[in-house]
Amino acid sequence: MVVANRDEYYDRASEPLDWWGSTGVLAGRDLQAGGTWMGAALQGRWAAVTNFREKREAPAPLSRGELVAGFLHYETAPHSYLEQVQARADSYGGFNLLVGTLQATNPQLFCYSNRRGQALPVGDGIHTLSNHLLDTPWPKAELARLKLGRVLRDEELTLEALLAVLADREHFADHELPVTGVGIEMERVLSPPFIVAEGYGTRCTTVLMVDNLGNITFAEQSYLPEGEKGPLALHEFKA
Repeated sequence: MVVANRDEYYDRASEPLDWWGSTGVLAGRDLQAGGTWMGAALQGRWAAVTNFREKREAPAPLSRGELVAGFLHYETAPHSYLEQVQARADSYGGFNLLVGTLQATNPQLFCYSNRRGQALPVGDGIHTLSNHLLDTPWPKAELARLKLGRVLRDEELTLEALLAVLADREHFADHELPVTGVGIEMERVLSPPFIVAEGYGTRCTTVLMVDNLGNITFAEQSYLPEGEKGPLALHEFKA
């Protein structure tokens, strides 16, 4: 089970979650660079990417969104794919990449960051990934961990409850914020799980679930500027 927010500039054109023609890929699409932030494939694979927050540098030659699309398009084992990514990792801005399988039993999941340089398996339990390394205890990540744990203990698991895991918009106190080189004002803007700012914010919340029978639910709630709710895309299939 995955719950994720995509934070992006509102004027960066994109298409919502949908099938990419006859390719078997299900994902949103970044119309500026052609990649995606998170997606799944009928072959039983999924991937997601986050930026690594750091002092802004010159733009990298390649878009991080193509890392997700590349894994979804080709039948390469997760760890093997990350070895290929590592060979060209310097061509991208800082990133964290999750790649895994959608098997009902014994799924594989790996995480790689070009700011750490080593692909690691992701074990059992609840994990968080923001704009630093896996399980870095940023305030909004720890709040998300707590809220997801509560949802998983409910008698009934609902899509609405999962979408609400990352819906908090309240800013954290300055003394709780990380220092990542972007300045305290930007740290404040980026501190909540759900971001609403001038020209920038949470564009969608995505939920990906696989049950014990291999049934896959992939949903994406889109948001408009100022955090106004947009359409919900919902797809159910079996890998």
